[in-house]
Amino acid sequence: MRGIHTSVQNIRRQIFTEVARLGYEGGDYSRIEELPYKIIPGEVAQYRESIFLERAIVGERLRLAMGLPLRPMDEHAPLSMGVNESAVAEKYYEPPLINLIKFACHGCPEKQYRVTDCCQGCLAHPCSEACPKDAIIVRKNGRSLIDPGKCIRCGKCAEACPYNAIIKMERPCAAACGMDAIGTDSQGKATIDQDKCVSCGMCLVNCPFGAIADKGQIFQLIQSIKKGDRVIAIVAPAFIGQFGPDLPPEKFEAAMKQLGFDRVVEVAIGADLCTIEEAKDFLRAVPAEQPFMATSCCPSWSVMAKKLFPTLAPYISMAMTPMVLTARLQKKEHKGCKIAFIGPCASKKLEASRRTIRSDVDFVLTFEELMGMFEAKGVDFKAITTEKPMEEGTGAGRGFAVGGGVAKAVADVIQEMDPDREVKIASAQGLAECKKLLMMAKAGKYNGYLLEGMACPGGCVAGAGTLQPIGRSSATVVQYSRQAKQQKATESKYDITLSLLSD
Repeated sequence: MRGIHTSVQNIRRQIFTEVARLGYEGGDYSRIEELPYKIIPGEVAQYRESIFLERAIVGERLRLAMGLPLRPMDEHAPLSMGVNESAVAEKYYEPPLINLIKFACHGCPEKQYRVTDCCQGCLAHPCSEACPKDAIIVRKNGRSLIDPGKCIRCGKCAEACPYNAIIKMERPCAAACGMDAIGTDSQGKATIDQDKCVSCGMCLVNCPFGAIADKGQIFQLIQSIKKGDRVIAIVAPAFIGQFGPDLPPEKFEAAMKQLGFDRVVEVAIGADLCTIEEAKDFLRAVPAEQPFMATSCCPSWSVMAKKLFPTLAPYISMAMTPMVLTARLQKKEHKGCKIAFIGPCASKKLEASRRTIRSDVDFVLTFEELMGMFEAKGVDFKAITTEKPMEEGTGAGRGFAVGGGVAKAVADVIQEMDPDREVKIASAQGLAECKKLLMMAKAGKYNGYLLEGMACPGGCVAGAGTLQPIGRSSATVVQYSRQAKQQKATESKYDITLSLLSD
């Protein structure tokens, strides 16, 4: 539902703004108890059957946005429980990252087919004829009814109906989950199997009831800035256009400095380095050591592959991701600095929480969370006059944000290094399609190929923390990539090898 301003999005963004404001203002953080009343004012419920329920849900989302866990439902606990302890300049994400607020869940039906009032009671009844299990009951008025006890949810009845009178009902979060991690409890509420979840965040942006949320670090990042830490923002290539036309890239660093950041660096720099390393890996290993190679930059894709296809895990490139490469570069150049990755997705929070990455990336915020900081500080984009063009990333590195961009960049470098080498590419977007891609690869259909997997349909521009419609963002990224002074990853001015960054 990105690009459509719904009440769920409005509340989510108010929560990020209020958490940021709480951090900037400081003082007695127990006043978080007042925030649900500020976000949901008045005496009459606007969205649900009870205003008290609305405020309770907002309270839990406030806690998650501050990196705190959900409160237990079966015992009393104040909203402010643990808030003061969380007001620190360093706090890593504690599992689970993706959380489901049970009393916010609507208990949507699982996958099933239903006959609607559009049924015309036709004479042919093709729905009944198409059903392999005789699950279609024809009533006296000629209208159809589906026997749920016999239905196997194959959908053949819906395909056969000439009036489109039979619809597929499915829980939106489950439909969006490519890992089949969404289940149902005894009360009909959704559950998340954390052993299957790879934190892509597609469930949270597809739940129309706002029952799913990820944890945040806005509060801790602001504590670090207020403490006097030198915090450098490294921004993912998908940032272009996310904050509207009044904040073009040349004004971005000036806007970020108003929030307290020291400087801004494009992660496209790390994308260029990642491209070169993956090209070298491919030339060295395929097919001499392995049948194919898969790109590594999407954490959810990598984790999914390792969970579901462990025998294929060695075939995923071992190159560090653009986020980590950019962070290590900055920490080498600016000793003692803190790094805040600003990006489009929840899965980067998962990546940064790994023990091997924690020393490189201190904070991860989504574009939505950053927008909350801008609003909390009252940053007026139109009033910014200072301009500083971003010129360090190449067109190839910036193109990582869209589906197919990573593989294209790597293939271009491979052909530059070895002009006689033919590079075949296969890519998939969305974890369901990524699974199909790896199943084909396991069967030997992609031997010699370079594979690219993206957890979000559309690529990084479709991440759970984005602000703009996916199509518009893709077009904006492509245009921005073409404007780069250097187009090839090998033209990057950062002549740095992986070994230097791993010292």
